[in-house]
Amino acid sequence: MSNIALELGKQSASLGVHSAYGEQQDVDGVRLIPVAITWSGFGGGSDDSGNGGGGGGAYAIPVGAYIRKGGDLRFEPNIVSLLAVAIPFVWIAGRALSRVIRALKK
Repeated sequence: MSNIALELGKQSASLGVHSAYGEQQDVDGVRLIPVAITWSGFGGGSDDSGNGGGGGGAYAIPVGAYIRKGGDLRFEPNIVSLLAVAIPFVWIAGRALSRVIRALKK
């Protein structure tokens, strides 16, 4: 049996925005290029007798798309995804800042 961690590493190289949302598309002379934040993690192992296993997971957040029309290139954000990420981040940052201020007052 080959090293399962190496096999998982080879497969994870193909993960990314292309596997999550596909290739760029041309629609009526407008080119759409998807943009996403992706990450993945894998692990595996085996013993000396050849028994092994592994697993992993991946996650992708659609951030938006680059839109090229003629010579114009612009980024169109996916507002729903940005809010889904930004709201918890702002809440945690606000709580952390309030605790720092409270600790400095003492």
